[in-house]
Amino acid sequence: MGANIYRNKKPALVFLFPAFLFMALFLYYPFFKNILNSFMEIKQLGSAGNGFNSPWYSNYVEMFQDQNIWTSVKNTIVMMLVTLIGQVGIAIVLALMVDNISKGKSFFRTVFFFPIVISATALGLMFNLIFLRDKGMVNQLLEMLGKQSLTDWKAEGIALVTMMLPVMWQYVGFYFVILVTGLNNISDELYEAARIDGATTLQRVRYISIPLLHNVICTCSVLAVTGALKVFDLPWVMFPKGMPLKTTFLTGTYMYYHTMETKNVDYGAAIAVLIVILGVILSKVVNWVFHEKDY
Repeated sequence: MGANIYRNKKPALVFLFPAFLFMALFLYYPFFKNILNSFMEIKQLGSAGNGFNSPWYSNYVEMFQDQNIWTSVKNTIVMMLVTLIGQVGIAIVLALMVDNISKGKSFFRTVFFFPIVISATALGLMFNLIFLRDKGMVNQLLEMLGKQSLTDWKAEGIALVTMMLPVMWQYVGFYFVILVTGLNNISDELYEAARIDGATTLQRVRYISIPLLHNVICTCSVLAVTGALKVFDLPWVMFPKGMPLKTTFLTGTYMYYHTMETKNVDYGAAIAVLIVILGVILSKVVNWVFHEKDY
């Protein structure tokens, strides 16, 4: 009797249809509309297109000739590496350390996750104050340590590092929570058996925790790579319009710059298509490198 309940699929379709309709209106339609807009001439946000460009693929030709787009792609790839090593890597270490303590787990989970709760705009303003050349907290600390000359943390050459440090710091807690949840799903009996066999803490981490966290790490890596393509708010607050000299553009900020600042909406749509293509390709590459395993 109980198994027969699931044979009638009509009630499930009734509940699935509103969700599908919502996604069709607010996800799939804008996505395909954006692809169409990338071939049209649109010079004002919210206005109708003035027909197709001549030639219709001119935005994509311009994209391959645009030095700033290559700068933004290069910076985004660097951001991906920073995200994988600095965010996911640090999150793994923190999650393993917290999982191996007996007291204070709830405290550390709250502290490490807290930056996610804060608005990225507020964090950008805060880090602008921290990295001020004159009377900024970092330069004041360096002066106390004996450094004579003030460092311009937003100068060309060092600006990219200044931008990526806050982004890395903000999202460590996000991956930390995912990894801690994965560790909690590992049976304590495995650790107890290893402890009885004389395994040290490092050996339990190496031979039990890390292998059983493999699929969770894979998920975090895909999220980190795709998230680096979309990161926008904090870098834009700290370095609006790619300052200095348009060297700090990311794909997300460069798309916004053309859409909102230069009113070149169709070119911004073309950059959005590029972001989607890069996201699909890179997520496939990460899935291939960190392929999931069946246990």
